[in-house]
Parts: sequence; C-alpha cells; structure tokens
Amino acid sequence: MTPEPQAPLGALFWAFTRIGLLGFGGGPSMIPLVHQEVVKRHAWMTDEEFADVLAIANTLPGPIATKMPGYIGYRVAGLGGCAIAVAAVIVPMIFAMILLLGVFSRYRDVAWIRGMGQAVVPVVMVMLAQLTLDFWHKSRLALGWVISLVMAGVAGGLIYGLGLHPGWVIGALLAAALLRPGRRPAEARP
Repeated sequence: MTPEPQAPLGALFWAFTRIGLLGFGGGPSMIPLVHQEVVKRHAWMTDEEFADVLAIANTLPGPIATKMPGYIGYRVAGLGGCAIAVAAVIVPMIFAMILLLGVFSRYRDVAWIRGMGQAVVPVVMVMLAQLTLDFWHKSRLALGWVISLVMAGVAGGLIYGLGLHPGWVIGALLAAALLRPGRRPAEARP
C-alpha cells in the first residue's frame, strides 16, 4: 500500500516532537499522546485505524515508541514522513534522558527531584485509563459488552495469569479473525 501524502512534514515533525518531549514513562505511556495528536488533533487516522496500528505494533518486535511513529509517519507522508516522525520522537528523548539522568544522578537526594518521578505516575495512569475507556467503548459497540468482557478476561488471564506475552495474544486474535469464515453482509443474506 503506497501512502498518499496528507500531512505537511512540519506538522508531522512538531506532533511527534511533542510526543517525544512529553512521553514520560516509556512507550506505553506515549500511546495516549500519539492518539491525541494523530486522531484527535490532526485527524490523520480514525479511532479504528489507530486501534489497528496499535494492535499490529504490539505484535512486532521492538519498542512501540518507534514502531507507531514510523508507520504513522509513512502512512501520512511517505518515507520522508516515516523518517521525520521517528527522528522527532527519538531525538528529544535522547537529549531529555541525558539531561535528566545527569540532573538526577547529581541531585538524587533532593526531595523535589524524587517527587518529579512520583508526580508523573498518576498523570500517566489517568491518560492510560482514558485510553482504556475509549477502547472499551469501541469494543462494546463493535462486539457487545459480554463478548468484550469475556475477551478482556481471557486476555488478562493469559497475559497476567500465565505470563504470556501480549504480542502472542494479539497475534492469535488476528490469526483467528483472518481464518474465520467471512460473513455475508446482512442485505445479501437470503
């Protein structure tokens, strides 16, 4: 699939630079920020497309913090967009890490430095909870609440109870969806 350039490279750069600068806590905590920029702010993707990208990105090896910007950048602005989105996320993280780790190692016993890390955790928790509620709403509308709860329970049991990697669970669901016999549209049924 060849992307059709939709986004100016500058907008793509600044969107992913913001994500790189504000994505405290690593890849998973960046997902709500990516969603905010890509779906809500710039409308480069729909919620459903974003959910698909997130699911596929979780099945592939490597950090999600670079997989998602790479694909989204490619999708909205071609190879140049891919390179710009990945660089825009990585470069601020590298500089922030060097700067903050230098400050932390020098002033680690200062109370406000310890408090910085602790203060970010509740904010990230709220962002992930909001994303969870958004996905619950979409799942409930698409599958119904009973199937959504059962699938969430089974996935949670496999991931947290048995220690199965989430990529295997998502991969199994994708394979099941691909192998499932296609349904005819309702209007085509006799």
